Amino acid sequence: MTEATPNIPAIEVRGMTKSYGRTRVLDGLDLTVQWNELVVLLGPNGSGKTTLLKTLAMLTRADKGQMRLGGRNPERDGARARRLVGVVMHDPMLYGELTGAENLRFHARLFGIENIEERVAEVAEGVGMTARLQQKASTLSHGMQKRLSIARALLHDPQVLLLDEPESGLDQDALAMLEGLVKERSGPSRAVLMSTHNLDRALALGSRVVILAQGKVAYEESLAAVETDVVREAYIRHTGARL
Repeated sequence: MTEATPNIPAIEVRGMTKSYGRTRVLDGLDLTVQWNELVVLLGPNGSGKTTLLKTLAMLTRADKGQMRLGGRNPERDGARARRLVGVVMHDPMLYGELTGAENLRFHARLFGIENIEERVAEVAEGVGMTARLQQKASTLSHGMQKRLSIARALLHDPQVLLLDEPESGLDQDALAMLEGLVKERSGPSRAVLMSTHNLDRALALGSRVVILAQGKVAYEESLAAVETDVVREAYIRHTGARL
C-alpha cells in the first residue's frame, strides 16, 4: 500500500459539475476529505450524493471541474487512482452468472493481487460470505449481494473507501459487520466517504458530516463539535426535507 502524504488530501474536488440532460445534479461542488477522516454525506434523493460517489469511483465523468485521489489525477493516472479506491454502490454491480468466488477472483486479477485464493477466502470470511461463495450472484438475496460487493471493494486493500448507502438491504448482524469494517478503515493512511439516510448511523460512525443540497455542499461540520439536533436542524434548513 502506498503511504499517504499528510499534506495531500485523500479526496479533493473543485468545481465539479454534472448534468443529466437538462437536470444539473452537481453544480460547482467543492469537497475535501483528509486522511484519517470518515466523512458522511447526507442529503435528500437528487441532491447529488450518488453522482458524486460514482464520479469519484470513475464510473462516470464530470462535465466540468477537477478531482484528485491521493493527489492523483484520474484522467492522467487512472490505473493508480483506481488502485487507491474501493467502491460499494447502492447497486451491487455483480456478474450475475458468476459465483461469488468467481466475481471476487475476477476483480482480484484486475488488481494483480497475489495469492488470490487466500485473499478471496479472507475477505469472504470478513463479511460472512464463506458459505455462499459457490452460489451464482444472481441467486443471492440483496443483502448477500451487498456483502459480496463489500468483500470485492476490500479485496485490494484500498486506502480510500467510497460507500453509497452501504447499509441498504443488510440485516442487524450485517450492519454490525459493516460498522466494524468501516471503523477498521479509519487510520492515518485511510479515508472513508459514505452516504446514508440514517442520521444515527452517521453520528455513530463519522468524524465529519457534509450535507448536500442542489448539487452543492450546503453544510459541513465536525461531528465532535456538533449535537444531533444541530445536524437535524441544519438538514431541514438547507434541504427542506426531514431525516
